[in-house]
Amino acid sequence: MSQFRGRIDTWSVITRLWPEVWRYRGRVGLALILLVAGKLATIGVPIVLKLLVDALDLSPRPLLVPLALLLAYGAFRMGMAAFQELRQVVFARVLARTSRNVTLRTFEHLHRLSLRFHLDRRTGGVARDVERGMTATSDLLDWTIYTILPTLLEVVIVCAILMSRFDVSFTLITLATLVAYIAFTFSVTEWRMRYYRAAKAADTEANETAVDSLLNYETVKYFGNEGHEFSRYDRSLIRYEEATVKSMKTLAVLNVGQVTIVAVGLTLLLWRSAQGVIAGSMTIGDFVLVNAFLLQLSAPLNYLGMVYREVKQGLINIERLFELLGEAREVEDPAGALPLAVTGAEIVFDHVDFGYQPERTILHDLSFRVAPGQTVAVVGTTGAGKSTLARLLFRFYDVNAGRITIDGQDIRTVTQQSLRAAIGIVPQDTVLFNDTIYYNIAYGRPQASREEVIAAARAAHIHDFIESLPNGYETNVGERGLKLSGGEKQRVAIARTLLKQPAILIFDEATSALDTRTEKIIQRELVEIASGRSTLVIAHRLSTIVNADLILVLEQGRIVERGTHAQLLAAGDRYAKLWAMQQRAVDANATGNATEPVEA
Repeated sequence: MSQFRGRIDTWSVITRLWPEVWRYRGRVGLALILLVAGKLATIGVPIVLKLLVDALDLSPRPLLVPLALLLAYGAFRMGMAAFQELRQVVFARVLARTSRNVTLRTFEHLHRLSLRFHLDRRTGGVARDVERGMTATSDLLDWTIYTILPTLLEVVIVCAILMSRFDVSFTLITLATLVAYIAFTFSVTEWRMRYYRAAKAADTEANETAVDSLLNYETVKYFGNEGHEFSRYDRSLIRYEEATVKSMKTLAVLNVGQVTIVAVGLTLLLWRSAQGVIAGSMTIGDFVLVNAFLLQLSAPLNYLGMVYREVKQGLINIERLFELLGEAREVEDPAGALPLAVTGAEIVFDHVDFGYQPERTILHDLSFRVAPGQTVAVVGTTGAGKSTLARLLFRFYDVNAGRITIDGQDIRTVTQQSLRAAIGIVPQDTVLFNDTIYYNIAYGRPQASREEVIAAARAAHIHDFIESLPNGYETNVGERGLKLSGGEKQRVAIARTLLKQPAILIFDEATSALDTRTEKIIQRELVEIASGRSTLVIAHRLSTIVNADLILVLEQGRIVERGTHAQLLAAGDRYAKLWAMQQRAVDANATGNATEPVEA
């Protein structure tokens, strides 16, 4: 369970992020010193200005005092900016690194979540939540530690100066203005957060819709549904527009109220200052000092209001990030899990029951064995549970009952990394990264040499094709590999698996996208590749598995037949009937009377 479960508020966020920040305690400490120095310089400006005005009001006027005060005024002004910039330079690394670490942890956590989570989520929405959370992490730290706290420090010092030098009414008016300002800002901001949250939810939904539509570009074109996609996307944008407009209207209410409160406070304080000057209890310099303090405080007060709004909005953004971090991992390594020790690569499904939902069982009391170096093929109609076997073997899900072992080791007791390192798969639907052909093949074993990558491409019969391309191995395959044909993508996937050099192989209809000639070539290569490896073949076309050591016929999650190709034909049951139907389809295609292919 993630450490990020729990109530999301400013304090909980800071406490959760603090261990990351504290790793850079030296930079944090120096930044705090620079911050205090900057605030002292800021407060020093109106004090020097008051002394300067009083010195100029003397008669006769001294020459050296105003000059020294002018230099001091310039130095304080310069110090305000210099300390602020230096603080940002020192603290920039802390903000960037903390944001990076939290985002990387989220990315890592997403990859450790089960396949079920990713099938239930929309990629575009998750990506947008991570992106906004990354920005909110650094902003929240910066606003809280180096904006809100320094502003409050400045307010306290100014109030202390006003209380010590002037009538208590100055302090009371200042505090009343601050209390009214903060109370109004907090209450209105809480009210308008519902609109901001709605706007962000609509923004995420619109992004999900856009990404989903663009990923299915070809499907949209096949059915001529551009107009439907535009309307679907526009509906999301309309919701975003309405929520955004409401958010902006409520922001205007907040801004007008803040300005009004500050203006009333300033007017009252200047009125009291003017009375003091007229009564002779205050100098012109004192009047300037109060005025400068108030003007100086009004800027951070307005900024403080904006920061509070941004903090609340940032909390909503980071809340989504923490929700992702709070997602429980369905499949976890047990404490003290050891790496898988592969000797002969024997695979055993021992009385396995499994269902994606509790109310719907896919596999029922399934038992079979893949002996070391043996090839076992699984055939059956769509929905029989064939591809589920591969997902369970990779431990994308855990079985509901029974167990799966490799060389006698229950795969639930070994590390997932070592388990998946021992298994290679060529899936039916090959999806490639939007990168070069070389990158996609080398992904099977990133540390492999270029010679090994090329050797794998040769073994998959794709090297000559790659060399014929203008950019060769540096050719970009496009989003999801769409620049390559289905057969070319499949051969890249085969090369990638070959490069991995796994002890166990899974072919999920690995030649389904190839033409007949290439399929026969690849099939011969797959036989050589599988030699000496335990191999599980998930097949639709029975012609591709006639040489398998064992064929399992799966029907509604149960094994209804098992044996070699010859044995199953001799039995004359389901497999023999499927074989006969597929052969008739092949004969019909050969004579030009094509019929719908029969799927096993």
